[in-house]
Amino acid sequence: MNLKSALMGLGAAILASFLTPPDSVRAELAHDFTLEQVLSAPFPSGLVAAPTGGRVAWVANDRGIRNVWVAEKAVNGPERARPVTTYVGDDGYDLGELSWDPAGRQIFYSRGGSLEGGGPVNAVSLPSGAPPQKVWAVNLAGGGPREVGTGHAPLVSPRGDVVAFLSGGQVWTAALAGGPATQRINDRGQDSQLAWSPDGSRLAFVSTRTDHSLVGVFDLAAGKITWMSPSVDTDLAPEWSLDGRHVAFARTPAGGEYEFTPRPEGPPWSIWVCDPATGAGRAVWTASVGRGSVFQGVLSDRVLMWTPGDRIVFPWEKTGWIHLYAIPATGGQPVEVTTGGAFEVFNTALSPDRDRIVYSANGSDTDRWHLFEASLLTGAVRELTVGKGIEDYPVIDSDGGVVALHSDARDPLRPVRVNGSRMSDLAPSTIPPDFPSAFLVEPQSVTFAASDGLVVHGQLFLPPAGRRKPGPAVLFFHGGPVRQMLLGWHPMDAYSYMYGMNQYLANEGNVVLSVNYRGGIGYGLNYREAPGFGVAGASEANDVRGAAVYLRSRADVDPARIGIWGGSYGGLMTALGLARDSDLLAAGVDYAGVHDWRPLLPPASLLTAPKGTQELAYSSSAISSIATWKSPVLVVHADDDRNVPFAQSVELIEALRKQNVDVEQIVLPDEIHVLLRGRSWLTLFHATDDFFGRKLGGANRAIHN
Repeated sequence: MNLKSALMGLGAAILASFLTPPDSVRAELAHDFTLEQVLSAPFPSGLVAAPTGGRVAWVANDRGIRNVWVAEKAVNGPERARPVTTYVGDDGYDLGELSWDPAGRQIFYSRGGSLEGGGPVNAVSLPSGAPPQKVWAVNLAGGGPREVGTGHAPLVSPRGDVVAFLSGGQVWTAALAGGPATQRINDRGQDSQLAWSPDGSRLAFVSTRTDHSLVGVFDLAAGKITWMSPSVDTDLAPEWSLDGRHVAFARTPAGGEYEFTPRPEGPPWSIWVCDPATGAGRAVWTASVGRGSVFQGVLSDRVLMWTPGDRIVFPWEKTGWIHLYAIPATGGQPVEVTTGGAFEVFNTALSPDRDRIVYSANGSDTDRWHLFEASLLTGAVRELTVGKGIEDYPVIDSDGGVVALHSDARDPLRPVRVNGSRMSDLAPSTIPPDFPSAFLVEPQSVTFAASDGLVVHGQLFLPPAGRRKPGPAVLFFHGGPVRQMLLGWHPMDAYSYMYGMNQYLANEGNVVLSVNYRGGIGYGLNYREAPGFGVAGASEANDVRGAAVYLRSRADVDPARIGIWGGSYGGLMTALGLARDSDLLAAGVDYAGVHDWRPLLPPASLLTAPKGTQELAYSSSAISSIATWKSPVLVVHADDDRNVPFAQSVELIEALRKQNVDVEQIVLPDEIHVLLRGRSWLTLFHATDDFFGRKLGGANRAIHN
């Protein structure tokens, strides 16, 4: 424990009398750790295996400083992990989209801008403007990174001669040996989802054209594009056959409802197989009519997997749960690859020889994700990891070994090698020595009834034993909404940070309930596609009310001091709760929430939308209930948000001011929706802690130096 922690633990009450105003209802100040400490572990992401040598690489985000790390097997001794880039500073530069060369000696990656789209970002408000997003390469032998070109999403050819990448929504290539990059496709659409043919002679891609998308195949030598059975529909996820003679892709029918409305069934999606030379093809499989007919992929970018014996593996919700199935590439009846049951598959990895799939799922523990392995040769399925941990984002290295990201309730996410029933950390030295694992609590899985009777899931964080008394409580709602919070550190960065914040709130004396409301994943199609969800009626507001009533029923909660917070769709949930249930909720923190659905409705849909669509969207929005919003709120928004328009917060604050509601605000200039800087996350969390401390009373406030 460092000096700051010691002072907080031993002299907090004395320091508080000088640094915070007196508050007759506030409990004594007591923290076992700081926000800085609980967010101090580097967050790993983008795990990718090299084609040879058994190596794996990932991105480590150390409080806003992102670098590429590599783990290499040693002839004698343990596996050794090291950084191969040396970037410094919390500079707002995103980094990711790693791609190995065929020799396993060079890594290509994107740096700068937003990897979620939208181009350059100026998160540190440089007077010169937003720096360009660029592709870089680093050699494991040393020499430092070299610039490849302006753009992102690099993908190295299997030949090892060129790397393809995207710049301005167009396809460029550059030689691995160096030299200037060249634009290869000037397409009127926005290109994405690059996929090399096995011999590296052709490149499949998706061209998105506003109301439809096409799969194209670019022949590098001929300089020619061939479109694969073009239609008015949306085509995605191109996948090559092992011999390069065919391309498969998923097709979702044109039309359909707005994204944030329930779609338990609709026009069925299909899998197409085409000849890349001519573009001619046909549907080899179409989903059954009825529930589960609408496309719903896994979390992995790779939707289809072409395996030996000319079989295509794909995700499907036939049973109401996302499982994996296989069909012959020529067509036929699908056979389930995963075992049946009430669970969902999340991320998948195909072995180099393509005869087995490792995937994460909540098959044995609803609120934890573990790894499973399915043999495509025998059909056998076995669970690779068990216990109280969480395992996700598996990869299979060139030697057939499994590497994944692992966490539990107390220890943060980190890359591990899975060896039978054991897991060995690849980079244990990256966890700071004063990371407060010992002071964190194990959240409990709970269920409660929404106000309309639906059973809702959540995780309950109780304060340390010495701080359990009737006091304040806080509800937390994740974003997405197709997400699931877990009983441990989350494998997605924003939700990992928010998990740390919930641990911090619990440590200072708050009962915290993290709510996995309807519309989220992990609990099946019926839960995710709940009737009246989102724009179709905001049925999820019943979950806010039910969660508040559940907390009020607990003996360790003061019913007059319940707060609510969340980001993105969680901000929407916060606003809905405060607008409709200010009698139950004393205060809230709304980060980047949607408050009025109407401006976000697709314009084209209004031509064919049922009568009353605009009216229903309005009544489903928090803004429609502004007259009953009485509780104070802190509104936080990044003003370069490319996901939720900043105007949503402008409209809300204007309306609240007219109602004389106590509203505070924090604007993060030039930041984006998924905050890039470590400093921005701390600004959000410190402000949240301070706001709840002042508005709820009784929670212990941190000392902010």
